[in-house]
Amino acid sequence: MTAVLLYLLAAVLVGAVLPVVPTGAAVSGAAAYAWHHHPPTVPLVVLTGAAGAWTGDLAVYAACRWGGERLARRLRWLRDGELTATLAARLRTHAVPVLLVSRLLPAGRIPVLVGAALTGLATARFAVANAPACVAWATAYAAVGLAGGALFAEPWQAVVAAVLAVGAIWYALSAFARPAAPPPPAPPSPAPVDPAR
Repeated sequence: MTAVLLYLLAAVLVGAVLPVVPTGAAVSGAAAYAWHHHPPTVPLVVLTGAAGAWTGDLAVYAACRWGGERLARRLRWLRDGELTATLAARLRTHAVPVLLVSRLLPAGRIPVLVGAALTGLATARFAVANAPACVAWATAYAAVGLAGGALFAEPWQAVVAAVLAVGAIWYALSAFARPAAPPPPAPPSPAPVDPAR
């Protein structure tokens, strides 16, 4: 189980910095595996996932504090229009809920981390506020894995079910978070006919 926890830590840490690794699926799969092989280690899966997420988030935050907006744009962590005064105000007053929601919404975490760094949220405040958000995130994805572990007798089936469930949740949330397409333009009205012609 130690090897699984080390792989989980590495996957979540890398995925937090380079959002190409499905970190939620990694936590769910590890929880499903732990459920079948050594159930008392499930809390360690949550803590390991949370530690990887927290460390990775802190790395992104520190890079943006150090490199500023220019680095964030170069790494494609920030696009035009994503950093707003509203985000800064919300982070100052409700940091934990904002960070938690940003972790659960697809493509929501990086802009919030960049916003936290560039709008002057203090490092200590960020580190403290992000800890419960990471634990809640890891708990939510571990619960998906535990559900898969409880439903399937074979560990591999539970892991596959957990990964597929996370994919479906991610797809549903991304569809919900995507802005609605603007309505198509109305066709031009025909020019009025002059009866005198």
